Amino acid sequence: MTDALDGIRVLDFTTTIAGPHCTRLMADLGADVIKIEAPEGDMMRTRPPLRDGASATFAHLNAGKKSVALDLKKPAAVAAVKRLVAGTDVVVENYRPGVMRRLGLDYDTLKAIKPDLIFCAISGYGQDGPGADRPAYAPVVHAATGYDLAHLTYQLDHRDRPDFNGIFVADFMAGAYAFGGIMTALVQKRATGLGQMVDLAMYDAMLALLMSEFQRAQFPMELPSRPMYGPVKAKDGYIIIATASERTFVDLAKAAGHPEWLEDPRFAKYADRRKNWGAFMDAFESWSGTVPIAELVPILEKHSVPCSPYRTVKEALDDPQAKHRGIMEMVRDKGGLCGVPNPPFRLSQATTRARGFTADLGEHTEAVLRAAGLSDAEVAAATA
Repeated sequence: MTDALDGIRVLDFTTTIAGPHCTRLMADLGADVIKIEAPEGDMMRTRPPLRDGASATFAHLNAGKKSVALDLKKPAAVAAVKRLVAGTDVVVENYRPGVMRRLGLDYDTLKAIKPDLIFCAISGYGQDGPGADRPAYAPVVHAATGYDLAHLTYQLDHRDRPDFNGIFVADFMAGAYAFGGIMTALVQKRATGLGQMVDLAMYDAMLALLMSEFQRAQFPMELPSRPMYGPVKAKDGYIIIATASERTFVDLAKAAGHPEWLEDPRFAKYADRRKNWGAFMDAFESWSGTVPIAELVPILEKHSVPCSPYRTVKEALDDPQAKHRGIMEMVRDKGGLCGVPNPPFRLSQATTRARGFTADLGEHTEAVLRAAGLSDAEVAAATA
């Protein structure tokens, strides 16, 4: 097995979640990722859970990267970065638009040093336009794109107050799309020799996620009488089922022992079934509500009906399939070992896994700068 990105060097100016997620995927594929941190470090280094001062959350996002600590407000540090750029393939940053330009490290400046450089800028709303300067974190983008209100329409209690939020979908969506954009640019560079800028907006990434809502915004349509994907009663709790095709509906009716549903004019066709989904769920739950979860799920799965009990993340990680897939990789930092997720994709001819370490703040500063050809005096000036 080889590393798909062996020989690719990345300068990583990212903090928090979206950018670090993108560059960690690159590290997982064997890229030499050099994380440029402020002297106080990425703020995620302070996020719990902490073990002897080491953040497992930081490891989750930054395993496998080297750490170089530089104060980019100092000209000598910026000069050192420019020396690094000469031997770099990809730069990734997720500052607010304009910050890299003020530092003298924007794309136009750096491509003069490395014409075939790929420069990825991740931001809330894009690098230009009337909203580009808005401050943004993932929960704000969730609200701004309609994600939160869309989520609210799928609840049964007719609330008018949006839900609280703690899962940063926009960050991870943006990081994954940025990774895709960079990989696309690397492929084009191989064909043309040209570098380019990748401009990734979290706002765009979230709107791309909202498939049905995106289309309903253009072509209004009636929602089902009850949300189609949500908790379904069992005797001792709830499961979820997904009947996204006619074949699945047929299988569901057979599993429940109610073939007459297939002829019922309220349910037989998708459009009618959707319109009468509340009535169908009442009928289904009159059966499912009598069957314990431990029996109900095997019955449905035997009939090829997608379903699951509601589980905790710990339960999901303990699933034999998760263990078979090798979802968790153990990495070491100064706090000991912690588990982080491997990339969700596997390659038959390349390694796709988290590297086994998380760097201390500034651990590689001198080694990286000296490898770039900086003298002792230049290293001292850059790190003063």
